[in-house]
Amino acid sequence: MTVGARAYPKLTEAQLRVLRRALTPRMTKYIPHTPTAKQAAFLVLPHREAFYGGAAGGGKSDALLMGALQYVDLPGYAAIIFRRTYADLSLPGALMERSNEWLLKTDAKWSDKDKTWHFPSGSTLTFGYLEHDLDRYRYQSAEFNYIAFDEVTQFTENQYRYLFSRLRRMRDDPWPNRMRAAANPGGVGHEWVRDRFVINGRENNRVFIPAWLRDNPYLDQDDYAKSLAELDPVTRRQLQDGDWGAALKGDMFDRNWFEIVDRLPPKAAVLRRVRYWDLAATEADAGKKKGFNPDWTVGLKLALCDDGYYYVEHVARFQASPAKVEDTIKTIAEIDGRLKTVVWMEQEPGSSGVNTIDHYRRSVLRGYVFKGDKPSGSKEERARPASAAAEHGFIKLVKGPWNELFLDECESFPESEYKDQVDTLSGAFARVNKHRGGMGIRKPREGAGARRSIWS
Repeated sequence: MTVGARAYPKLTEAQLRVLRRALTPRMTKYIPHTPTAKQAAFLVLPHREAFYGGAAGGGKSDALLMGALQYVDLPGYAAIIFRRTYADLSLPGALMERSNEWLLKTDAKWSDKDKTWHFPSGSTLTFGYLEHDLDRYRYQSAEFNYIAFDEVTQFTENQYRYLFSRLRRMRDDPWPNRMRAAANPGGVGHEWVRDRFVINGRENNRVFIPAWLRDNPYLDQDDYAKSLAELDPVTRRQLQDGDWGAALKGDMFDRNWFEIVDRLPPKAAVLRRVRYWDLAATEADAGKKKGFNPDWTVGLKLALCDDGYYYVEHVARFQASPAKVEDTIKTIAEIDGRLKTVVWMEQEPGSSGVNTIDHYRRSVLRGYVFKGDKPSGSKEERARPASAAAEHGFIKLVKGPWNELFLDECESFPESEYKDQVDTLSGAFARVNKHRGGMGIRKPREGAGARRSIWS
């Protein structure tokens, strides 16, 4: 990364030296390549958490390995790089083999038993895997200063977040603690990675460095581009263009059907308002069999106004322990207003579903208008009325940070693995149109500009 007086004419030579040092990554003899500009930017970051992602061929794996080797010349430093399975670690060209190419002729020593490089300083670089959620507990007594996830979209968010508990150092250690990750768009973890880094990263002090094929001068770019041209359009947009918005297209919703407004119209009266919750318990087991955990709790608030439109006012979406879920749902109910919003919750089949609804009615939401809902039919069948209303422009979204993920899920429904937000839209839409007490119903306001919804 070059810093010169021509680029910064107003800086003194002393200031330029400071700037050069800040923009020059720390290197050791164990890093055989000069970093590309994007890799150098990744390596100098002081942030605790950063993500290198985008198009295939952008040099992300090398960036992770370089980061791991930046401080191995100092005693006591420990780094680890994860792949999802041991088979992934041992693939030709994968990071473990690449580390062998870099380090075999150095004074570092390889231990095949624990898959660890040992350096003369006493520092270590280990390669690990987390094939199953419980595998994270194999590292519960370990301590690392650098933890990296290669192809992080293959991991669950629970696995990733748990490893923060292994990130620690002594007060006077001369290196930063760093959590680093890299991936292309796509994969089972695409949604949580995009949410954590691409959409909400900056406001949470997480850095996202996008990279493309053109950023890697060491690769035969033309030849690789020919290989990517054989992919389907969505995968090609993800891997060739690094497009985190590219997703499977469903056939029931289009994001352009939903107008986003700043707030409900000041003169529109709310006829009915519901908050519909889906605890998402039914798909947890199926998700684990596929290698990820889709167990999201989602609560969507929908208002029907006398201007004839439906307004999605808010979507809460989170993962937490059962006790935390109950606390959060109760807090949101308080915010929504005891007398302003009817709370509905999807009731799972069997006695466990009955018990859950009874528990919420008697304990968690006692004093609120709360009802259990036992929907029938497939998710697609239940979504059709809301889909039809959206296509005619009758469903609007109130502007909020949840908009983008909600639209992504709607547009990929039912092809995507994630359906919880659409389920809550379907449930809320059905409830405001089949109201069964708990709130008064007023007729839509008549007059210019007002019209009764054809969906109620």
